[in-house]
Formats: sequence, C-alpha cells, structure tokens
Amino acid sequence: MSGVQMILGRIKAQAVAWILAAALLLVAIVMNLFASGVLIDIYTYFCLNLLLVLGLQMFMGNSGILNWTYVGFVGIGAYASSILSTAPAVKDMGVPNMYPALVALQLPILPALLVGGLVAALVAAIIAWPLMRLSNAVGVITLFATLIVMHVILTQWDNVTNGPRTFFGVQYYTTMWIAAGAAAAVLLMALWFKESSLGLRLRASRDDRHAAKAVGINVVAVRYFSFVTSSFIGGLGGGLWAHYITSFSPKSFYMGEAFLLITMLVIGGAGSISGATLGAAIVTIMRELLRQLEGYLNNSGVIAFDVYGLTEVAVALLMITILIWRPGGIVGGQELSWPLWRRRDNSAEGE
Repeated sequence: MSGVQMILGRIKAQAVAWILAAALLLVAIVMNLFASGVLIDIYTYFCLNLLLVLGLQMFMGNSGILNWTYVGFVGIGAYASSILSTAPAVKDMGVPNMYPALVALQLPILPALLVGGLVAALVAAIIAWPLMRLSNAVGVITLFATLIVMHVILTQWDNVTNGPRTFFGVQYYTTMWIAAGAAAAVLLMALWFKESSLGLRLRASRDDRHAAKAVGINVVAVRYFSFVTSSFIGGLGGGLWAHYITSFSPKSFYMGEAFLLITMLVIGGAGSISGATLGAAIVTIMRELLRQLEGYLNNSGVIAFDVYGLTEVAVALLMITILIWRPGGIVGGQELSWPLWRRRDNSAEGE
C-alpha cells in the first residue's frame, strides 16, 4: 500500500466520525427549531445513551471483554457529581445521614462533572489490575461479580448515596445542546482512541493474546489503562445523565441498564464507532415506540389484561436475532464508508 492510499484510508475513517459528530449537532439544531418538547427529550436521551455506549465501546469493543462493571462506574460518576454540585441544604434534607463534610462541600457543576469522572476512574484504577489479568469466561464472571459488589455498596452506603432510596434534588443542567455536544466530543475521542497506539495494541491482544505478548505488548497494562479510560468516560456520562434526570436510585445502575448498554453496542457492532452510534439510535427509538404502544394497550382497553415488559422482551429478541444472523452486529467491526470512495476503490482494483 502506497503512502497516498494510507492517507486516504485514514481520511475516510476519520471523515465518518466527523460527519457523525456534525450530524448530532445538526439534528439538535433542527430539533430546536421544529420539534416538540417530547422529541427534544427523546433526542437528549439518545445523545446521553450514545455517550455512554461509546465509553463502553472504547474498552469492550476493542478488547472483546464483556464489561459488566461499566454501568457501576456510570453510577459512581452520577453520585459523585450530584453530591458535589447539590446545595448543602438540599443534601441535608434529602440524605439525613450524609457525612457532614460531604454536606458542606459544593462545587460548580462543570468541576463536579469532571471530579465525578475522575472518581470513577480512580475506583477503576484501584480494582482493575487483578481483573485485567483474567480472560475469557473467568474474566467475564469476575466482572459480573464486581458489578454485584458495586451495587451492594451503592444500596447500603446510606451516608453517601441515601441507600436504596431515591437521591433527589440534583440541579438540572444537561440540556439537549450539552448532551449533543458531549456525545459529539466523545465520538471523536472514541475514534482517536481506536486509532491510537493504545487502541491498536488493545485490539491485537483481543485478536491473539499470545501473539501480542510475543511481539512485546504488555497485555495486562494495555487492558488496564483502557479500562480506566473507559470508566472515566462512563463516570462523566453518568454525571451528565444525573443532571438531566435530577433524581435516581442505585437500581438505575444495575442489571437492566447494563444489559441495555451492552445491547446497543452488540446490535450496532461492538468493533466500530459507527456501529455504536447505529445501535444506540435503533434501541432508543425502539424503546420509545414500544413504551408508547405499551401505554396505549394498557390505557385503551383494547385487550383485557395489562401489558408489562414488552420493551425488554422486544429488545432481547432483537439482540438474539442479531447474534444469530450477524454476530458482528449490523455494521460489524468496520466503520461506515462513502459509496463514492468504495466505487473508486473498486475501479482501482479492477485496473
């Protein structure tokens, strides 16, 4: 491959990400001009989902390791940023047993969001080294068990999280513009990570761990730093989500949400940024439509019984279908490319 072809290939890969990022902002402009409040809320929710899925993709998509603990770090970021940004009077009322030092502590929202991401990354840095030494089924089971431990801590540490009860009074901050801008920035960051030396070494360890070791790649260290980076994005996204929802409980960061994020990534294609974006869009739209259908069926009296869990069943069936017929996801491990470039490539090969 010549130098020109390598440069064109890199431009094509990066152009897709830049176009997707620009599309996120363009849709936000259109929504702001013409859409109703409901559509704006759905789009904001999609952007937050996309941000979280891209953070998950940075580690899981490049390492091939099913990261169950990711949603736990989302919860850590949500609680940390919310505690730091909420007014002392609100914390004293909402969490009566909170440590006095935490009650008195208050930061502006932006520093609180950053600290929330850093706290999630710090926890990941403490626990990740032994976890990253494990592979295959043992590693996945251990990560799943770690999520259970994190959930128990969130539900029982009532001096910080208010226990299993709702943490409320969080200041609203995450508008559609902030969510779209953050999603676009993380999309570009995920592409940069994928094409970086760390991302390339991480994928090498995924494809053949022993071969990667043979050429001098420290597999444990590569996985470790990637895991911590992914957790930072998850914690940051959790903070943005918390300042959009404004009230939540530990169950928001457990099995249901973990399965949802993994489903978005698997359906679109875990190995690509384009796949993560497509999967987040499909599942978000599908969930909203099925919620509307479920509400209509329960309120209209069309059927004699109430329908619950329709959304979860439909998403699970879609995931099963994708895994059977296209295990790599709709997009697979490759980024989307332009038809014009594809035609040129084909004609060049024909010559």
